[in-house]
Amino acid sequence: MGIEQQEYRQRQRELMSKIGRGTAIFRSAPLATMHNDVEYTYRQESSFYYLTGFNEPEAVAVFAPHHEEHHYILFVQPKDPEQETWTGYRCGVEAAKEIYGADEAYPIAELNEKLPQYLVNSDRIYYHLGKDEKFNQTIIAHWQRLMQGYQKLGTAPLALEDTRPLTFAMRLVKSPGEIALMRQAAKISAMAHNRAREFAQPGVYEYQVQAEIEHVFRKEGAIGIAYPSIVASGANACILHYIENNRQMQDNELLLVDAGCSYGYYNGDITRTFPVGGKFTPEQKALYEIVLEAQLKAIEEVQPGKPYNEFHDLAVCVIVQGLLDLGLLQGDLTEIIQEEKYKPFYMHRTGHWLGLDVHDVGLYKHDADTWQNLTPGHIVTVEPGIYISPNIKPAEGQPEIAEQWKGIGIRIEDDLLVTSNGHEVLTSDVPKSIADMEN
Repeated sequence: MGIEQQEYRQRQRELMSKIGRGTAIFRSAPLATMHNDVEYTYRQESSFYYLTGFNEPEAVAVFAPHHEEHHYILFVQPKDPEQETWTGYRCGVEAAKEIYGADEAYPIAELNEKLPQYLVNSDRIYYHLGKDEKFNQTIIAHWQRLMQGYQKLGTAPLALEDTRPLTFAMRLVKSPGEIALMRQAAKISAMAHNRAREFAQPGVYEYQVQAEIEHVFRKEGAIGIAYPSIVASGANACILHYIENNRQMQDNELLLVDAGCSYGYYNGDITRTFPVGGKFTPEQKALYEIVLEAQLKAIEEVQPGKPYNEFHDLAVCVIVQGLLDLGLLQGDLTEIIQEEKYKPFYMHRTGHWLGLDVHDVGLYKHDADTWQNLTPGHIVTVEPGIYISPNIKPAEGQPEIAEQWKGIGIRIEDDLLVTSNGHEVLTSDVPKSIADMEN
């Protein structure tokens, strides 16, 4: 299971149709150091991978549709048996053409020498000024040299334009191949969540649950985690990105698990919250019912043609009304929402795009007033929550929170594919009803 070379070629053609007589340049992700000379497992930059499928560092992809011979060019590390003994096999220059379909390939050391021929007749350079300052300066220097000849030659790339608007729009709508990978990521992530619920009990440490989850990921063929697993018991669940995972779980507490795997570079993202001892307290159950209702109603709003913000707005309405009914908020529902007085309880959005990145690329709004419409092929998360921190500070004019509510954090999250006639919940293999959570 994976993306076929034909699809990469299609993506490349689509990009080149967008840039016309421009030249687009993409830089691979750098190696990241864990400590001293120990490196993290390599992870390619997502748009570079989306366009090439090439998964090595020290590489540059160039797209030059105006060039007479070469439209897709790769600069890569050459084969080096001595270096490969230490750091692993390299594709090499020749295989970059044979395997990855480049029209031409060069050693990365020849970039400054060879790149100008692919820039000289372009009307603009497309490049994202990223975190690699040295490489940024390399591209800017080439651009400046070409601009110096503009007065005499009458031609030069007159603009340096960011690649992100091009690639973000392309990546937002998933192809059948991408959807297949994301279904598998969702399936494996669901298996891990079900294992976590079976394993968790009073006296177990959060990191032990994390180990069970990530064991399932690797056992089932995933690359590994999509993001650091959140295994948050008790009041830790009120910390949105809690990753210490070092606390011993106790009876009468909730466990919030937010974890997903990466499969073929595509990601799952699931959250479930359940009672460690198998039974909700009355307060936990009341809040869980609100979050579950908010999520189910928000999921109904994930439909093609609907603005992206609508499922979030509905989730907020359900949560605010639920908190009003419990006496944790007071006043007029509309006023509370307009003045964001619910934010001490619910401070994040109800979802995000999902794909090669966990918080995937793509516009949410076209301008200040116009939201992106959901389209078949979009994949979104739907993840409302309520968090009552032990240190919660209610908004002005809102009631103080009684102690029995404090330290409860609940989030429920699923991954949804927008289809032509509605949606598909990719993560439906993980139960979430109260009966299932107490089973």
